[in-house]
Amino acid sequence: MIKRSAVKKIQAKVAEMMSRAGIILTDTDKANIEVAEFGLDEFERQGLGLLTYENNNRYCAKELVLWPGQTCPEHRHPPVEADPGKMETFRCRAGRVFLYVEGAPVAKVQANIPTGSEAYYHVKHEIKLRPGEQYTIPPNTWHWFQAGPEGAVVSEFSSTSRDEKDQYRDPRIERIPKIEED
Repeated sequence: MIKRSAVKKIQAKVAEMMSRAGIILTDTDKANIEVAEFGLDEFERQGLGLLTYENNNRYCAKELVLWPGQTCPEHRHPPVEADPGKMETFRCRAGRVFLYVEGAPVAKVQANIPTGSEAYYHVKHEIKLRPGEQYTIPPNTWHWFQAGPEGAVVSEFSSTSRDEKDQYRDPRIERIPKIEED
């Protein structure tokens, strides 16, 4: 659970990082920045800020913002009814992103797996994204990602997003944030 005052501070920092990446936000956009803290109470290590521009029954467009060294935990977007699961393309706008997907593992990942959560990070095929580079993740593929030392802003273009249906390796994770009033 996260306090409303903490959400507002994080939203402001996320908006500032987007602005530095050249992304112009309206006041409504800034108020709609989601703080995904995954119920772990360690947002700075495992979490991300995101803004969904559009999510309908055909496509989704989002901005993902990670602070320096921040990690989005390992998860996948499974099939939902007749849908094979979300396919998503990450395009790095600012900073660096270390993306890990299913495939041949590297000998040593460049990311720092969050201490105490090592058991929940399995896939280690490494893709490095710098500004202007992109990678498409197939549906139902285990993946996780971490920002480099300067943080990262990533545009996500995907099929319909059903975040509440995402599956995480870490059983402690709650994808939809619970916000506590101050």
